[in-house]
Amino acid sequence: MELAQARKLRTAPRMGGRILADALVAQGIQHVFAVPGESYLDVLDGLYTRQDAINLVTCRFEAGAVHMAEAYGKLTGRPAAAMVTRGPGACHASIGVHVAMQDSTPLLLFVGQIPFEETDRDSFQEVDYRRMFGPLAKWVTQIDDAARIPELVAHAVDVATTGRPGPVVIALSEGMQKHRVDVPDLGPIHVSRPQPDPAALARMVDLLASAQRPLAILGGTCWSDAGRAAVHAFLTARNLPVAVGFRRQAAYDGTLPNFVGDLGVGSDPALVARAREADLILAIGTRLGEATTQGYQLFPATGGPTIVHVHPDAAEIGRVFRPALGIAADLNAFAVQAAALPPGPAPWAGWTASLRALREAGRAVPAYDGALNVAQCMRDLERLAAPDAVFTSDAGNFATWPARFINFGPDQRMLGPTNGAMGYGGGSVRRNPGWSGRCQTPGRGSCAPDTCGSCRTSRC
Repeated sequence: MELAQARKLRTAPRMGGRILADALVAQGIQHVFAVPGESYLDVLDGLYTRQDAINLVTCRFEAGAVHMAEAYGKLTGRPAAAMVTRGPGACHASIGVHVAMQDSTPLLLFVGQIPFEETDRDSFQEVDYRRMFGPLAKWVTQIDDAARIPELVAHAVDVATTGRPGPVVIALSEGMQKHRVDVPDLGPIHVSRPQPDPAALARMVDLLASAQRPLAILGGTCWSDAGRAAVHAFLTARNLPVAVGFRRQAAYDGTLPNFVGDLGVGSDPALVARAREADLILAIGTRLGEATTQGYQLFPATGGPTIVHVHPDAAEIGRVFRPALGIAADLNAFAVQAAALPPGPAPWAGWTASLRALREAGRAVPAYDGALNVAQCMRDLERLAAPDAVFTSDAGNFATWPARFINFGPDQRMLGPTNGAMGYGGGSVRRNPGWSGRCQTPGRGSCAPDTCGSCRTSRC
């Protein structure tokens, strides 16, 4: 009886705006970043009724709203939703969609749309979003029937989070949001992640055994805490030198002795030169894109180093550089299984040490004239930032300074758009939730979190 009543309540007629809010809750979406607009007022009403489960963040500019949602996806591996109004609002939001696509970040963008019956009349702010966002997103759809909201939202989440993660754009017809229909919610489904082929792992071990100058290049998104710990264990157990791809500092602990720097725009020329000497490249998660491979010139097309490429999307393996071995697998699953492999010989200790020495030499503070030494600022920021600080970077040459001079710690995160989008950077650090109001430097008393310049446990 109780089950029957629950089903009846769950499928009671609801307006489309409320159904959409309930669909987000059913899929586990907890954050919505929005610039309110008249084209989706009924969705806003629906979100208001679900404020118990959804945190709505009102923003002032559409690009900023989508950047926030994209940053959330980078940090958690789960998509947030951004909502913008039609026409100009969608155009402003498009830059964030491009960021999510090139950065492989799960994201949902909802765009208010004109009434369905006005389609193709060049109505006020009318845009065909399938054509507009087609090259920028993994999938673009439009909901014109409120009864299909649970289906299409569920599929959007599945598309955004599987394979190579990315953005999905959903246009919402204005009139549809007011329609009252009887439709059940759809919860998430569990899809097993692709596991690495044991034979491929064995082949990888054999290739490593024959290497003298290996280099791991780490990148990708949606790393879990367990996956990050496992990939650290795998790479440190073999003392493999590890470089991160362009703006992927969050993927690895820069304080470890086998971290050797980043490959991307503004990379240390000494590291780039030594990377060209590597006889084996273990690319984990990275797409080996244009910035990371120095304009696709880091390795020759043929006759170069042995490449082992691990990526969740098989279509990305061999897209530019032809590997000796491709492993299509979920990154976290690969890391866990790789960490369980018995450690083998690692005759490259001197090679790893020399690359680490280059890293430390490259981030030494240079002396130059002027009132402000930005390199020294970066080193001071490294010293003062909280252990769990989240750094964000914008686009431009200035964005190369933190990557060059800061070794980010195991619980710190560096977020930056790999597509070079401007407007992404915001606040650079956040307060440690465990800050107690007591300075950790001996001899000092209580201090305010926004003024302390001495301890790493407060916001500086």
